[in-house]
Amino acid sequence: MNSSKRTRPLLLFYILVIYVFIQFGWWAYLLIRLNNNVALVSQKVLVLKLQEATINKTELLKEEDALKNKLYKQWLMIFGEGSVFFILLVLGILRTKNSFKKEVELSTQQRNFILSVTHELKSPLASIRLQLETIQKRSLQKTQQEEMLIDAIEDTDRLNVLVENILVAARIDNHSYSLSKESANLSEVVKGLTEKASAGFARNHQIKCKITENIYSSFDKIGFHSIFINLLENAVKYSKLGTEIKVSLSTIHKAIVISIADQGLGIAKEEKQQVFTRFYRVGNEETRSTKGTGLGLYIVQSLCVAHGWVVSVTDAPAGGSIFEITIPTT
Repeated sequence: MNSSKRTRPLLLFYILVIYVFIQFGWWAYLLIRLNNNVALVSQKVLVLKLQEATINKTELLKEEDALKNKLYKQWLMIFGEGSVFFILLVLGILRTKNSFKKEVELSTQQRNFILSVTHELKSPLASIRLQLETIQKRSLQKTQQEEMLIDAIEDTDRLNVLVENILVAARIDNHSYSLSKESANLSEVVKGLTEKASAGFARNHQIKCKITENIYSSFDKIGFHSIFINLLENAVKYSKLGTEIKVSLSTIHKAIVISIADQGLGIAKEEKQQVFTRFYRVGNEETRSTKGTGLGLYIVQSLCVAHGWVVSVTDAPAGGSIFEITIPTT
């Protein structure tokens, strides 16, 4: 969908809004003119009665005052009801406009999501097929075969993470994701996940760990796995090869803090909250070079909220971003 097709419904909406306001103004004009005409005719009748002097002039003057008072009340009624109607009309238009814009944005994000998922699925599948065909058709040394098998396993893991993210996001949206919390050594869990990532998708980066020993907490292990891996994968995706990624776990002011800092591109101030929105990714799927579906950080925030934790993002002093998870201990 090009930009002209996306803006066409909004253009039609604005035309409809202009038409509604023109009709409202015309209605108000006709109502006021009718009210003035009725008052003018009534005044002429009173003048004629005064000229004929068929009844007491004092009574006629009272009738004229009553007519003026009635006209004033009608003016107030028109103004009051018209104002309420106008306010409700404006509020309704603004609400409709915001809903309409959100639908257009969601449609665009969903389209980008489909494009990114298609790419994310096709790329590792093609890579796995190529590696397996190479092993099948060529006589390779054992070390070469092992390297290709390792790459194939990594591509399989990548597919597994993608499918898992889609399933988790669907369960979150359907409110069917339930946590199974249990007390565990968070330090050991973070160490294990970091070591696995260092030998896998993060092997081309320098992972520096600063983990306080024996920090225990109650959490859902599967959910925490998704949280931590998505944050670490996000740091890897947006960092240059060979750069340093810092992983830390400590207790600060009666809270457990998990921090993942990268030396990547960083995130603009106006986008820091948007990055946690479902399907949100910077740029366009046709021009974006980094991998991803726009679900990772959405899953991170959703699962953190479900745990009662807080996730935030700040700028790193040397460039890049720092994602922090704060876990209350009381």
